[in-house]
Amino acid sequence: MTQALEEVRRRRTFAIISHPDAGKTTLTEKLLLFSGAIQIAGSVKARKASRHATSDWMEIEKQRGISVASSVMQMLYRDHVINLLDTPGHKDFSEDTYRVLTAVDSALMVIDAANGVEAQTRRLIEVCRQRNTPIITFVNKMDREVRDPLDILDEVERELGMPCVPMTWPVGQGKTFGGIFNLRNHNMAVFESGSERRPQDFETIALTETAVLSQRFGNDFAAAMESMELATGASPSFDREAFLAGKQTPVFFGSGVNNFGVMEVLDALVDLAPSPQPRKSSLLVNYERVEKIIEPEAPHFSGVVFKVQANMDANHRDRIAFVRVASGQYKPGMKLKVQRSSKELRPTSVVTFLSQRREAVDEAWAGDIIGFTTHGGVQLGDTITDGVALQYTGLPFFAPELFMTVLLKNPLRTKQLQTGLDQLGEEGAIQVFKPEVGGAMLLGAVGQLQFEVVQHRLKSEYDCDVRLESSSYTGARWITANTPIELREFLNAYPQRMATDAANTLAYLCTSPYDVRLAQERFPKIHFHPLREHAGLSLGSAG
Repeated sequence: MTQALEEVRRRRTFAIISHPDAGKTTLTEKLLLFSGAIQIAGSVKARKASRHATSDWMEIEKQRGISVASSVMQMLYRDHVINLLDTPGHKDFSEDTYRVLTAVDSALMVIDAANGVEAQTRRLIEVCRQRNTPIITFVNKMDREVRDPLDILDEVERELGMPCVPMTWPVGQGKTFGGIFNLRNHNMAVFESGSERRPQDFETIALTETAVLSQRFGNDFAAAMESMELATGASPSFDREAFLAGKQTPVFFGSGVNNFGVMEVLDALVDLAPSPQPRKSSLLVNYERVEKIIEPEAPHFSGVVFKVQANMDANHRDRIAFVRVASGQYKPGMKLKVQRSSKELRPTSVVTFLSQRREAVDEAWAGDIIGFTTHGGVQLGDTITDGVALQYTGLPFFAPELFMTVLLKNPLRTKQLQTGLDQLGEEGAIQVFKPEVGGAMLLGAVGQLQFEVVQHRLKSEYDCDVRLESSSYTGARWITANTPIELREFLNAYPQRMATDAANTLAYLCTSPYDVRLAQERFPKIHFHPLREHAGLSLGSAG
């Protein structure tokens, strides 16, 4: 076996998805803890305490106890390299989550056992289903008063549109939660509360010891056996091919805050989840684009920028481009090229992540997430290679539904505001639109909280105090035309409605759904796009 193939097979790259408060950040911490990546878990609940969740680093996250930026963490477990991407649970940041899901090979869905499948989880499931991303399900908080596990399974099946395959099964719940049956190795792990426990501290009893289990757990044991038999009888047996095709989900039960049932999930990620998968690209051959599938063990290095984050380290004012390695091997000192601009990329440093802790990269293979520290010139969706000409497709930008005008309280801070908006726009934290005929800059967002975060970050990171005022605009559509003449005619007809975004792409701003319809009738050769897909559409560019 070649070294490249061996390294690819060792890797697992997955995202954790859930509704806010389902316990996602806690579970992230426990996975890091059990893999030995961190020594002490932060308390997510103690918002004002000095110890915060390792995966939440932005000041506003510490104040509110929520995750609003996606975090990346790498850990070693059972000789496998596991790349874990924690996503924002808040619905206002669904765009960031959507982009993160383009960078992973599987997803771990966390469900609150009391609430079942909630609204935000549905959106994320939809994204996973569009991409046929394999999903492992973890039903959390079994130590509380929760719904019947059969009921939860039924709901997950309905929402996912695919059968559940129980891998562990709970005995009791809430105050009588006794533990879980492990159906993979036929034993029962006995539950004890406490966040300091390690997996080896939990007592296990073989399921063949029915007399012992019956005496110890009484009716709860009998009821669990009965419901487990019902569940496994109604479920198909685990089929890895069906799981990898996104056609069934293995289900685990536990209590993340008590470190219970988490090790089983970590083992499942190694044993069941896929290694890095081939990716679609388009190659330029004799001036024509040719679709090609790039294998992860291919000899040339290539990767996709799925996230750009400014000022992760306030002391350095740095910008980090998060790159999912798609093929080949990265080595320090390699000559790299940004395919969109054909410019050479010279990162000042290249790192792997353990949340805020960074380490210089000695090498990286397909599936790994590496961070390039840059000073601009890299955008979301960019393909970076060691010189080979190819472009990965599929990073989406949604037309915003909310708009605010940015007004600077101190006019002497104009330069800082411009820098801040340029960087936050490139980062995808918010969509920034610059009106073609002058006037105040416009911010476009999918959710209200994005505005609050950007306002907070402009003040704390760029020393810009801004006031945000509501705008009459309610939507935007990116525009393309078949010829430059058609585009010019349209621009001349609607000069007040035109703006350019962070990628210098032209957009038509509208105040009602009728605006687009009327403009479309008047200019039938102009195309209006609610979605801008990086390297997908050949969009109208300003200038």
